[in-house]
Amino acid sequence: MSEQLEQLKRKYKDTPIPDELDFVVKKAIKQSKKRHGNWKKSLVGVGAAAIILITGINASPTFAKALSDVPLVGPLVKVLTFTEFKVDEETAKADIKVPAITNMENKTLEAALNSKYLEDSKKLYNDFTAEMEELKKNGGGHVGVESGYEVKTDNDQILAIGRYVVNTVGSSSTTFKYDTIDKKNQLLITLPSLFKDDSYIRLISENIKEQMRQQMKADPDKTYWVDDEVDFESFQSIAKDQSFYINNEGKLVISFDKYEVAPGSMGVVEFIIPTNEIADALVSNEYIK
Repeated sequence: MSEQLEQLKRKYKDTPIPDELDFVVKKAIKQSKKRHGNWKKSLVGVGAAAIILITGINASPTFAKALSDVPLVGPLVKVLTFTEFKVDEETAKADIKVPAITNMENKTLEAALNSKYLEDSKKLYNDFTAEMEELKKNGGGHVGVESGYEVKTDNDQILAIGRYVVNTVGSSSTTFKYDTIDKKNQLLITLPSLFKDDSYIRLISENIKEQMRQQMKADPDKTYWVDDEVDFESFQSIAKDQSFYINNEGKLVISFDKYEVAPGSMGVVEFIIPTNEIADALVSNEYIK
């Protein structure tokens, strides 16, 4: 296990971080042998008023033990918790876990994703501590945030990682961001890259509206903002880059954050899109079955 940890430490030290994280699929293919320097990203300092626990690759035996329990995602690629930001005060609590992907051949893509995960988490922590300090200046109040990740798909071809953020105090909100990776070809799959043109937006949107109507008809406890049946603005269309992933059955799953298309009681909602509804618009059946 100590040898494995040393390999991981060397990997993170030697992996370059691209200046631009907004890469597209074609630019991500097979750039695994490029080396441009050391990855030396400093973590956020410890605030005087907060208790922060940061654990990482070079941390403690506890982390080493946790690493031994990480499941294998495909034949080589692994997902593990690289770093954790933790605040534990009476009126302020934060638990932010940062995922990291390891063992990809495409080191440019691996480094870009891991850099994005770390930077997003650092911003979340900085925003949290700023809000915490502002509340203290104005007489106090409760604030809380929880962030982590789920491996949604785990098979020979697809790795789909969902990262969530939950505001845990007051009127809670939940958001999800997904990355869907072709492990065989070592590239990032975007929603537009799956289709010949923008016709998928209308096809998927119409199918989701129909699913909403059917679910509400079958279950009176379900409510979606569709067909002007509520006072809120009705759902009209997905975004061109709507949050999505491909599940283990090769089906396209469209995801909406809490409050995005339904009341908060519905939480995060997902819709599995029948492949026959989008078959003519697909570039191929490589991913969507």
